[in-house]
Amino acid sequence: MKKTLLMAIDLGTSFIKAGVYDTDSNCIAIEMEPVKDYRPSPGVFIQKGEELFGSVLECMKKTVNTLGDRSNQVEAIAFTGQMAGFMGVDKDWNDITTWSCSLDSRYMPYAERQMKELKDKFLCIGGTNFPQMAPKYEWFKNEFPEESKKIVKYLMISGYVIGKLGDIPVEEAVIDRSFTQWTGLADVQNDRWSDEICDAISLDKKFLPEIVNSNHICAHLNKEMADIIGLKAGIPLVSGAGDKPAGCLGAGIVNYGDTIFEASSYGEISCCVPEYRPDMLERRLDVIPSAIPGDFFATHYVAGSGITLDWFMNTFVRQEGQSTKEMFANMEREMANIKPGCDGVMAIGLLGGSSMPSDGVLRGMWMGYDWSHSKAHFYKALLESFTYDFTLCLQSIERLYPEYDISDVKIIGGGAKSPVWTQMCADVQNKQYSVLDREDVAMWGASILAGNAIGVFGDLKQTAIDHVKVMKEYKPDEAYGKKYHKYMELYKQYCVELHDFYKRLQELAETE
Repeated sequence: MKKTLLMAIDLGTSFIKAGVYDTDSNCIAIEMEPVKDYRPSPGVFIQKGEELFGSVLECMKKTVNTLGDRSNQVEAIAFTGQMAGFMGVDKDWNDITTWSCSLDSRYMPYAERQMKELKDKFLCIGGTNFPQMAPKYEWFKNEFPEESKKIVKYLMISGYVIGKLGDIPVEEAVIDRSFTQWTGLADVQNDRWSDEICDAISLDKKFLPEIVNSNHICAHLNKEMADIIGLKAGIPLVSGAGDKPAGCLGAGIVNYGDTIFEASSYGEISCCVPEYRPDMLERRLDVIPSAIPGDFFATHYVAGSGITLDWFMNTFVRQEGQSTKEMFANMEREMANIKPGCDGVMAIGLLGGSSMPSDGVLRGMWMGYDWSHSKAHFYKALLESFTYDFTLCLQSIERLYPEYDISDVKIIGGGAKSPVWTQMCADVQNKQYSVLDREDVAMWGASILAGNAIGVFGDLKQTAIDHVKVMKEYKPDEAYGKKYHKYMELYKQYCVELHDFYKRLQELAETE
């Protein structure tokens, strides 16, 4: 009997990954390919569509070569990856705008103006505290008027790649529901584009792709691309989902109240919910439509939290000849016995500003340190600051969804390898933390969607639950949690009270 293989393509910012899975969730082959970018001046981050797509093809080719004869068993391809950005294409799928991801900040003046005018609509209708596609559309239209006249569709990167690989005209371009919230253009609760928001920024909805479910077959691999890659033509191309919702599916976060902390470059905590309830009180939450049709995730992320931890280690800790693993292991030992509150040191770790609630002027800070404090105190203070930020988010989720008992949080990502941080999260939040047995949750989640689309897998929720297990559990220490909470209240206050200080500092720096 022929065995079915499923391919997942992860469209990352720095790398493209292609993985192939069997129906028992085993990864048979995986390859990576870097993505070229251009940074000609501060705030400009450009990735050319054709070069990015070339990396996708090369990565797929390498994976097929690794598979060898088994490549003819690939029966479906699904997509995951970065969730915020903007691309405009012409009638022949040619890139007009370049792919403008979240790192390309040229649109910020338009975003700031739109936020003043449409802040509540973006949150209540669009599900986001800070949109990207809406202001980037207005930015490109005004700054590049001649090029914008060529655009037929505005897309996310997965929609562009599907169009280039597939056999569909650009008029049939798609976006899956999990990508809609950070566009700022959707009525997320109803899986449709918002007339109210689109009219407010003078965007004709004919330029937007069709919103589909994450298990939708969007197109089929055309013969030209199949010959280049080494796969058979006609393989279904399945929409898939953004890396966050695909990861939630792959991690089995599929029942209401299920919660996960992804301790990664952009740390994020997400709770599965049946409907969207805007956090108008504190604005700490966005919503992400789930890969499960009709469901959602109440979610909060800290921009660059994991990047900040890497920056600290590489800037202040790394020694010549020391591996990354050794560096983090040594730090883990040094901070293991530091008490809650880091002996008086507190940090604000928002080096890229606060996304939820939105405050672009906040930056990093350590306070309260003296000659007695070590590097480990500074590092643990960063971990505490992120833990406080995510705990405040969880409090908002529990306020808005009181019917769900969130007593257990799954943890994945690099932070799951830190017993000190994982135990801290459990203590501060008074919840059990459970480490999962797999790290490839986004690609496996995309593979589940591919298999479901062609009938290999049945119920999405049950398939996800059946293929992930808890590897280790951390029980909360309530006494420690109470100690941390005193500092968390200070953190919450300081993030508000220090806004004007940061603003004055930023204004002074800009005049130099």
